[in-house]
Amino acid sequence: MKEAIKWTLNRMPKSEDKQLSIMSLSNVAKARFFHSSFPQYSITPLAELDGMAKYLGLAGLYVKNEAHRFGLNAFKVLGGSFAMGRYIAKEMGRDVSEMTYDYLTSEAFRREFGQATFFTATDGNHGRGVAWAANKLGQKAVVHMPKGSSQPRFDNIAKEGAQVTIEEVNYDDCVRMAAAEAEKTEHGVIVQDTAWDGYEEIPSWIMQGYGTMAGEAGEQLRQIGVNRPTHVFVQAGVGSLAGAVVGYFTNLFPNDPPKFIVMEAQAADCLYQGAVAGDGKPRVVDGDLKTIMAGLACGEPNTISWDILRNHVAAFVSCPDWVSARGMRMLGVPVKGDPVVISGESGAVGMGLIAALMETDEYKDLREAVGLDRYSQVLMFSTEGNTDPLKFRKVLWDGEYATV
Repeated sequence: MKEAIKWTLNRMPKSEDKQLSIMSLSNVAKARFFHSSFPQYSITPLAELDGMAKYLGLAGLYVKNEAHRFGLNAFKVLGGSFAMGRYIAKEMGRDVSEMTYDYLTSEAFRREFGQATFFTATDGNHGRGVAWAANKLGQKAVVHMPKGSSQPRFDNIAKEGAQVTIEEVNYDDCVRMAAAEAEKTEHGVIVQDTAWDGYEEIPSWIMQGYGTMAGEAGEQLRQIGVNRPTHVFVQAGVGSLAGAVVGYFTNLFPNDPPKFIVMEAQAADCLYQGAVAGDGKPRVVDGDLKTIMAGLACGEPNTISWDILRNHVAAFVSCPDWVSARGMRMLGVPVKGDPVVISGESGAVGMGLIAALMETDEYKDLREAVGLDRYSQVLMFSTEGNTDPLKFRKVLWDGEYATV
C-alpha cells in the first residue's frame, strides 16, 4: 500500500513581507551578471513537454533542466558562488558588480584579498557547488556531509579539492558543526543556504544566486509565447530555493502572480508542518530524515525564506518517496516527441506530483483548490540530474519505489 501525499492550503496569517525585497529584480540582475562573467556559464534548457501536457490535460508543462549547470549536474552552485562573490566584495568594501570571474582569478585580487576558507554542510549538490567555486576562484573549502551520504556525491566534492567528511549526524547537525569550525578559523566563513537568527545575510545572497535560474526561466517562457506561468511547482529542503523562486516570480508579476505549490519529502516536511499548524511560526522536524530525496532532507526551515513562503504560497505538499521516483521515470522515458529530462531524486518530485494531481481523482480536492486544468501553463524545476548513479538505476531500471 503506497503512502498518501499529504497537503494543506496556506491559511497562515500574513506578515509584513519584509523579506520579499531580497528577491527584487535588481538584486537578481546582479546575480545574473556575476554568473555570466564565468566562462562556464550558459543558460540551462527549458524543456517543453507538449506531449506530457496533452496527456495530463494541461495547456503547457515546462521543465527548467539544471542538469546542465556549469557542468555540475545541479543548480546549487548558483547560490554558493554568488554568496562568495558578495562576501568577498563586502570584505573589500567594493560592490559585487566588480567581482567578475576575471578579477577574482587575477594576481591583483590575490594580492589584495588573499584566501578565505568557506565552510559548509551539504547532502551533495550545495557542497559540490561551493567546492567548485572555491577551486575556480583560488579559495579553500571545507565540506561536511550527513550520515548516509552517497559515495559518488562525496567523490564529486573531493575532486574539487575541498576537505570533505561524512559525519555520523544528520544534516542540521552538520550545519552546526560547520558554523562552529568557521568561527574558530581565521578568514573562515560559513556559506549555508539555511538562515537562523543572527545568520541571515549570506543565506539571502544564496537565494539571490538561485534567482539566476528563475530569471532565465521567466525569459525562456516569454520567448516561447508564455508571458506568465499560471502555476509554479517548486521543491523545498530548508526552503531557500522555494523562497527564491516564489520571491522572484512574485516581484516579476506583482499584480497577478502565479499560484505557487511547494513540495517537500515526507520525512523532512518542516514547511508543511508549519503550514498545518497555521500560526505563521516555522516548525522543525528532527531525526534521521531518511528519504530518497537527499537534497530535500532538511528539517529546519530557512527563516528568511519561510517569511516569503507564508505570504505567497497557495499550498504546501508533503510527498512520499514514490512521488519522486515516478517523476524520475516519467521525465526519463517521456511521451513520444518530448525531450528526455534526466532528473535526480530531488529534481523530479514536481513531475510526480503534477501527474498524481492530474491522472486520477484521488487528489481532486487539491487540483481544484489550486485551479489546475486544461488552461494551466505549469513551470517546474528539475534541480539536479543523475547525481547518484546507483540510486538512479535502482529507480529507473529496477522499479524501486513503485507506485503499486
